Amino acid sequence: MGHVSDFGTIDPSAYCPSIGRGEGDGDPLTPSITPSTTYRRSGVGSDPTHQYSRVSNPTVAVLEDALGQLENAPPAACFGTGLAAETALFLGVLRAGDHVVCGRSVYGGTVRLLREVLPGLGIEATFVDTTDLEAVRRGVRGNTKLVFVETPSNPVVEVSDIRATAAIAREAGALLAVDNTFQTAVLQQPLDLGADVSVYSTTKFIDGHSIALGGALVSRDRALLDRIRFIRKCTGAIQSPFNAWATINGLKTLPLRLERQSATALEIARWLDAHDGVEVVNYPGLAVGAARELAESQHLPVGQRSTPCHGAVLSFEVRGGLDAARIVAESLDLCTLVEHVGSVETLVTHSATMTHADVPVEHRRACGIADGLLRLSVGLEPAAAIIADLERAISIAVGKTGSAQEVAACAGA
Repeated sequence: MGHVSDFGTIDPSAYCPSIGRGEGDGDPLTPSITPSTTYRRSGVGSDPTHQYSRVSNPTVAVLEDALGQLENAPPAACFGTGLAAETALFLGVLRAGDHVVCGRSVYGGTVRLLREVLPGLGIEATFVDTTDLEAVRRGVRGNTKLVFVETPSNPVVEVSDIRATAAIAREAGALLAVDNTFQTAVLQQPLDLGADVSVYSTTKFIDGHSIALGGALVSRDRALLDRIRFIRKCTGAIQSPFNAWATINGLKTLPLRLERQSATALEIARWLDAHDGVEVVNYPGLAVGAARELAESQHLPVGQRSTPCHGAVLSFEVRGGLDAARIVAESLDLCTLVEHVGSVETLVTHSATMTHADVPVEHRRACGIADGLLRLSVGLEPAAAIIADLERAISIAVGKTGSAQEVAACAGA
C-alpha cells in the first residue's frame, strides 16, 4: 500500500492498488457491476465464492477488499448504509444486559439507535464526553461490552484520544469502535491506534459524489468480522452492487479530494474565526497546545505531510443564534443546504433541525450543538468563492448589508 504525501503528489493507484487494476490483456480498468441475485452451482453441495447476493456479491467484494487494504485488515463488511453497519455491529457484539459507553457528540442516528431501539432489547447506553478520559472511565460499568467514539465528532468536530480510550476499553474487557467517517483511512487509521473496529458511512467522503448510500465495518479480528457478516446475512443489510461500484470509483480519488478539501477548510475556518459576526468556530486546525498535538498525532501518515490535514468539516455559530443561522443557511448561493457531508460540493447543515433533530434538546446542548450551529462540509470549489458566499450571507444575517426588510424577510422565511 502506498502513502499519502503532500497535496498534488499522490498516486491514487499506489494508495489502493487493487481497485480496477486487471492483470490481463483487455481487462477493464473499472470493475464491472454484477447485478445478479444468485449464482450457478456446479452440483449439489458445491460451495462457490458467491451464492446469493444477500450474502456476498462480486462487486461488493471488490470494495470490501479495497477498504480492508487501506487499514491493513481483512476485507471489510459493507452495508446498505452507515446506520445498517452500526446496527450489525451492535447486534453482533451486544446481548440483553450489556452496556455501551458512547460519545455524547456523535451522529444523531447513532444516538437514536442507542436511545430508542437498543433499550427494547435490554441494552443500555451511557453518553459521555469522550474528550474527557476520566468521564469515559466513570462511564464504564462491569457489564460494558462496547465503547463507541466518533472523532472528530459530529457536528462539533471535537477530537478524542483513540489510543487512551482503547486502553480504557481493553482494561474493561470491552471493544472500542471508532466512527471514522469524517477522516477516513486517508487521514486517520483507528485500528493502528488501538481500536477494534473502524465504522464508516461510505455515503459521505468515501463515495464523495452524493451518489451511493453505503456503510462499512473494518476490523483485524476475523472472528468478529465473521459474526458481523452472519448478522448481515440474517438481516439482509448488504450494500447493492451499483452503490458498491459507484463507491469504488469515488474511493479512487479520495486522497486527492480530502487533501484539497482539508486545505480549503482550514482557510475558511481561519477566516470565520476572524469575522466579528461569528461567535464560535469549531475546527481541529484551530486548536492550540495539547488539543492540537492530539489531533496531529492521530493523523496519518505522521511525518510524511508537511502540512497536517484536519478534515473537511467544520461548524460555526453566527451572532444572533437561531434566527441568524436560518438567515445564513437560506441566503447562501454556492453552498447548498442539505442533510449531508462529504461531497465535492460545499454543503451546509443546520444540525439541530436536521441530523440531530431526534436528539433531545438537553443532549444536544450538553455537547455543544446550539440552535444556531451550522455545519459546513467543504467541497472542491475555490476557497475565495466559498468565503465570498459566506461573507454575503453572514453580512445579511448580522444586518451589515441589505435592507431591514430583506433581513426581516429572511428571518421569517
